[in-house]
Amino acid sequence: MSVQYIRNEITHLIEEQNLLKKWKPEDFAAIIREVGFSCNLCGKCCTTDFNGHVFLLDIDAAYVLGHNPEYLIPAPRFELIDNEGSFYVAGYALRARPDGTCPYLNNSRCEIYQSRFAICRIYPYMLHREPDKRKKLVFRQISGLNEHGEYNHPMTVEESLMAAKDTIDYESAWISQMISFYTATEKIFLNNGFSHVRKAYDKRIQEFRKGEEIIVNVWHHENFTKKIVRFEEYQGFGWP
Repeated sequence: MSVQYIRNEITHLIEEQNLLKKWKPEDFAAIIREVGFSCNLCGKCCTTDFNGHVFLLDIDAAYVLGHNPEYLIPAPRFELIDNEGSFYVAGYALRARPDGTCPYLNNSRCEIYQSRFAICRIYPYMLHREPDKRKKLVFRQISGLNEHGEYNHPMTVEESLMAAKDTIDYESAWISQMISFYTATEKIFLNNGFSHVRKAYDKRIQEFRKGEEIIVNVWHHENFTKKIVRFEEYQGFGWP
């Protein structure tokens, strides 16, 4: 597969970016008020059983790098592989404990609540586009509906509008980070004659599962950092 795959991803992301710009915060705020979500401190959203993994924006990964770098790991589900068998991923994730809980979670409370990450601040609101029952891509707006927290709590217009704007800002930052990642990898692949081949990707993942170390190039603040990881480091993620 040529770099056309990467270009298609960039095109898709730009399309999402343009659609997101048209999403009115007032419309999303109305949905948020209708749901009326209220956190009941259950701690479910801080576990891999509930959310898989916590992908960090660059600004949040920088915080962890400055305080607890051992808590970072290349985000799972790497996006690309090159002809030399090295993977590429768009950012870092939090390294979960063996039981799948966030390393900052203690006694069902967040140790860094005042400095918590952007994804934690907006949760459970989200604006990723996913296929609906008719396989049409639509914005998914609420995560884990009726699986955690409490609902139908009254919210002011100001509260809901702030939540809507924060969610849109987060998604915009995520899309920008993904576009910059794919743009950078496109240059690398073109300059080195690399191709992303799914068969090679799957084969290398199988070797990874059997215990072989792999190289993952992690995109962070407009640069790639080479990391060597083993399958055991992803225990608790439920992947790969």
